[in-house]
Amino acid sequence: MQLQVVTLFPEMIDAIARFGVVGRAVERGLVALGCRNPRDFTADVHRTVDDRPYGGGPGMVMKYEPLAAALTSAKEVLPAGSPVICLTPQGRVFDQASARRLAELPGAVLLAGRYEGIDERLIESQVDEELSLGDFVLSGGEVAAMAVIDAVARLLPGVLGDEASAEQDSFMDGLLDYPHYTRPEAIGGLRVPEVLLSGDHARIARWRRKQALGRTFARRPDLLEQLDLNDSQRELLAEYLKENDLTGN
Repeated sequence: MQLQVVTLFPEMIDAIARFGVVGRAVERGLVALGCRNPRDFTADVHRTVDDRPYGGGPGMVMKYEPLAAALTSAKEVLPAGSPVICLTPQGRVFDQASARRLAELPGAVLLAGRYEGIDERLIESQVDEELSLGDFVLSGGEVAAMAVIDAVARLLPGVLGDEASAEQDSFMDGLLDYPHYTRPEAIGGLRVPEVLLSGDHARIARWRRKQALGRTFARRPDLLEQLDLNDSQRELLAEYLKENDLTGN
C-alpha cells in the first residue's frame, strides 16, 4: 500500500516509519510511506502557508495554493483509486470498519491540517473524505494520520507475525477484546482464570467469546446496540451478567 501524508511536520510521520508494526511494514516493502510539505510549494521567501481568516476571528487558516500543489504532487506518485483523506474534527469518526475499508485500497493521501483550519475551498474541491479520531481537538492532523496509518498497516497481509492477531483484535467483530493473561499464574493474590489453564480449547474459546460480550456490555453498550446478536451470543451474555451480578435481580 502506498501512502502520502501532506503535513507541515514530516518528521512526525517519519518517526512512525521507524518503529513497531508500521516500521516492519515499511521495512518489508508492504507499505510505502512518504510526505509532502506544503512549505515546499510556496513562492515567497517566508514560505507562507497560512493567512488571516476572512470575516475576522482568532488564529490563522491554511492557504489553498500550497496545499493544492502539495496534494497534486502526492497524487502523482500514487496509483489510481487513491483518495485524498483529510483528518479533521468535522469528519466521520474513524473506526475499525474504516480501517478495513482503507486497507483494501491501493493507496491514499492523508491531509494533516494545522492552525484554525483549512480554506474550505480546498476541502470542497480536492478532498474525497474527511475522518476524525473522535470528539476532541488536536493541535494538528499528524497524530490522527499516524493512528490511521497504524490501524490500516496492521491489517495488510504479511505485516503481523501471526495473521490471527489482527483477526482477533478489538472491534474486528464489533466487540471489545477479551482479557489477556501471561505468566506467572499468580501475582499479588490475583490468579489467571482456571479455564485458561485447562488446555480445553473449546472451553477457552467459549470463555473468550463470553468475556468479549460482557466487557462490551459493561464498557461500550453502544457497540452492542449496533449488533444483531445470535442465540448463542445472547446466551453467553446472559451467563456473563449472572456470573458478575449485573442482571439487576
